Amino acid sequence: MPDSRPMPANDAADGDDVDVALMHRIAEGDERAFRQLVERHQNAVVGTVARMLNDPTEAEDIAQLAFLRVWKHAKRWRPDAKFTTYLFTITRNLVFNETRRRSRRKEVSTDEREEDSGFQMSAETRHEPQEEAMKLEMHQQIDRAISTLPEAQRTAVILYSYESMPYEDIAKVLKTSVSSVKSLLFRARTTLRERLASYMAE
Repeated sequence: MPDSRPMPANDAADGDDVDVALMHRIAEGDERAFRQLVERHQNAVVGTVARMLNDPTEAEDIAQLAFLRVWKHAKRWRPDAKFTTYLFTITRNLVFNETRRRSRRKEVSTDEREEDSGFQMSAETRHEPQEEAMKLEMHQQIDRAISTLPEAQRTAVILYSYESMPYEDIAKVLKTSVSSVKSLLFRARTTLRERLASYMAE
């Protein structure tokens, strides 16, 4: 995994000020403010859940649950940390619960899983240029490899590499130290390089 990360589109401090203002309005029952908050963060939450579960079909449902919890607990929320840290903590807990639920039920067949996670997407790229199809396949391979990581490593990688979240905020989401986050990322990158090595060599 590359160490370089894209810079957020807008300044994090300014963005958090907007979120805090919206949360104060949501605490008063302002539905319009809630819709604005959802619009600001929905794509990030859905994308994060999809990568953590390697299951885009469940991502929107879990994201919806995350935002419903934000609405439900808005009156009790305090800006002790960035709103995004709070939001991704809720998201991580919901994903963890879903993972536990899946581990207790009978697993779907390998054929069904492969169809859900790759076949249909590959079919959509049949008429795309070869380079785009190869790029899509690479992203799918990376997402599958990430989904096999232990839960804490998977969360750290996704929040750091895809959501550009700093170590300190990831540590709060995972309820651990910054040094532990760095260790999680190091172990995750090592594992991903090993698992993707054969694919990259093809």
